[in-house]
Amino acid sequence: MYINLGWCISLILAPTHFIVSAPTAGSSPECPSSERNREEYLLSPRACQDDCVGLVAGAFIGATASHSKSLHVFPVGVLEDFRFMCLFRFKLWWMTQRMGTCGKDIPLETQFMLVESKDTSDGLVEDAPTIYTVFLPVLEGPFRAALQGNEKNELEICLESGDNAVETDQGNHLVYMHAGPNPFEVIKQAVEAVEKHLQTFHHREKKKLPSFVDWFGWCTWDAFYTDVTAEGVEQGLKSFSEGGVPARFLIIDDGWQQIGSDIKQDPNTVVQEGAQFANRLTSIKENSKFQKNGSTTEQESGLKDLVKDAKNHHNVKFIYVWHALAGYWGGVQPAGPGMEHYDSALAYPVSSPGVLGNQPDIVMDSLAVHGLGLVHPKKVFNFYNELHAYLSSCGVDGVKVDVQNIIETLGAGHGGRVSLTRSYIQGLEASISRNFPDNGCIACMCHNTDGLYSARQTAVVRASDDFYPRDPASHTIHISSVAYNTVFLGEFMQPDWDMFHSLHPAADYHAAARAVGGCAIYVSDKPGHHNFELLKKLVLPDGSILRAQLPGRPTVDCLFADPARDGISLLKIWNVNKCSGIVGVFNCQGAGWCKVAKKTRIHDASPGTLTGSVKATDVDAINEIAGSDWNGDVAVYGYRSKEVITLPKGASLPVTLQVLEYELFHVCPLKKITASISFAAIGLLNMFNSSGAIEHIKIEKPEQEAAAIITLKVRGCGRFGAYSSQRPLKCIVGKSDTEFEYEAETGLVSLDIPVREEEMYKWVIEIHV
Repeated sequence: MYINLGWCISLILAPTHFIVSAPTAGSSPECPSSERNREEYLLSPRACQDDCVGLVAGAFIGATASHSKSLHVFPVGVLEDFRFMCLFRFKLWWMTQRMGTCGKDIPLETQFMLVESKDTSDGLVEDAPTIYTVFLPVLEGPFRAALQGNEKNELEICLESGDNAVETDQGNHLVYMHAGPNPFEVIKQAVEAVEKHLQTFHHREKKKLPSFVDWFGWCTWDAFYTDVTAEGVEQGLKSFSEGGVPARFLIIDDGWQQIGSDIKQDPNTVVQEGAQFANRLTSIKENSKFQKNGSTTEQESGLKDLVKDAKNHHNVKFIYVWHALAGYWGGVQPAGPGMEHYDSALAYPVSSPGVLGNQPDIVMDSLAVHGLGLVHPKKVFNFYNELHAYLSSCGVDGVKVDVQNIIETLGAGHGGRVSLTRSYIQGLEASISRNFPDNGCIACMCHNTDGLYSARQTAVVRASDDFYPRDPASHTIHISSVAYNTVFLGEFMQPDWDMFHSLHPAADYHAAARAVGGCAIYVSDKPGHHNFELLKKLVLPDGSILRAQLPGRPTVDCLFADPARDGISLLKIWNVNKCSGIVGVFNCQGAGWCKVAKKTRIHDASPGTLTGSVKATDVDAINEIAGSDWNGDVAVYGYRSKEVITLPKGASLPVTLQVLEYELFHVCPLKKITASISFAAIGLLNMFNSSGAIEHIKIEKPEQEAAAIITLKVRGCGRFGAYSSQRPLKCIVGKSDTEFEYEAETGLVSLDIPVREEEMYKWVIEIHV
């Protein structure tokens, strides 16, 4: 379907008398506003052509001002009466979602916007097709664009360099627009068009996904915080192994490095609470808690011994360690012994006006006073390479690189925020490539487009603010924020849903979300504090997980709803396995980020019970999974209800949930075997991602005996289920006839699959009908 993009622009954005502005000296930095320093400018859409068909597939919006500045605000047009979903940075590090219908609903620091409209160009109002238009503010040279709204309902472009010495009077390609009838295809096409234009990053599908994502993991953070020790790591790994859920992936989080501070305790200092963030790295090697017998000598590496023991005694496959993009929260100690050659110098971060207008940050408050030891951008590769080479020599497989967005605040004197960020990202990725051949990197606290549009290699990104075990306001918004952020982030990297606790009131809720998220699954339990019954529904005996194939995203009918705040909407997240779809449904109402309080808070202490519905086409890619001969009928398995229900094409299934409740529906395309026999493979009935166990389905129709033999490849063990409209003649697991049960009312065929010692073993199961 060809979309007239010019029509989309004129329909969605009613043009205004175009003006440009920037804050004057002495004006409030909290909201870059078009009401200051008005001056004429030119707004110019620039076509982006599809090479294959020669049609206009998208357009860039550019602008020209009368004189140069380091920060411009360009009003684009009035936006009213269209539903849209924004992703904006509510704090320096992280994005979350905001829904609206007019320009004033667009927050500061919006980095992605999707608008819904109707194509009435043919004069039809009823049954007019829905068109989705995506707005991507991008990078141009040393400048970075973001979207925002104002009280006149105008959409504005905020363009800034982060360095007063870096100025411009124009931007030719500031925002990319792309439109089409399928929102997920539109977003992918838009990001790919920007990839082709910028040539500074790669789409997720072109990147190597590190292997740890398919294995269960443990992170030390919530278990120990910065008090982590080598003994604590050993205790944790032993605890998981003894419980029958071995951790095959380990993250040694913050607390292993040698750090120091020049800060003298002063009770009158305003930022005393955050003074720990001014600690700086003093060595690339581990601290005394990880050295042998607490020794401060560096003759032998205690980290190397720890890694060796974890891999040899606990069969841990992948070990990652934490570090900040700047080395540590406060950077690298200037002129520290053995660190002089990195040319680290104190720098004082300055947040952009948009970030300050949303949520201030204690880390920034501390570093703005105490400074950050910034490695010179020309030396940053050497720094990373020496750090990572040492870690690699200890047997470490990768790094979790945190606090990334701090670099955008330090661009003054280095060519601006984009230039400095790109230098750091390029140095980091070059070192990862050299030292960690499995592309071992998790990007964290990095939700700015400076970094996203500069990452050619990094393939895993933390997708939301942290899991906060003791904050009751955080759990529902955590799930919804990851899902909506993934709409954008999932085009760049595989989203990581963060750790959670298996022994927690919301553990089931978090576990279900990760099962549909397509992400790595890891927890941060304290040793001895586990719910192994829960974990065994996520993790197979060999320590592997049943990971869905794609980044989990909201269904189309949820894209413009507000399942965290509107009091009426359930959140539905879709994904696919190799032979089926999955829809997770969550009641996420009651809490969210508040622009008045400037924090996440509970706004409804008693959100009600909600009802919604699920249908096969909620899984956007169900047609590709089902194949060209599929007639639209499905068998649906509810993980919590344990019910199997068949749905004809177009039918839906109701679901009712209280807050912090969920259901996982496995949508399994029905195969028509004969006129009277239909079949669908479901999977391992007691696993959260039941249908993730099905690796392959083949149907053969022999000339004798059975009407058909359905051969399945299945990974895992436990109770297996399938739907058959007729009782099977027999079932074979491996090469042995196997007893099975058949429920004539529901068509559920179930049998037991034994445990195998081999890792990632795939059983061959035959069902004769």
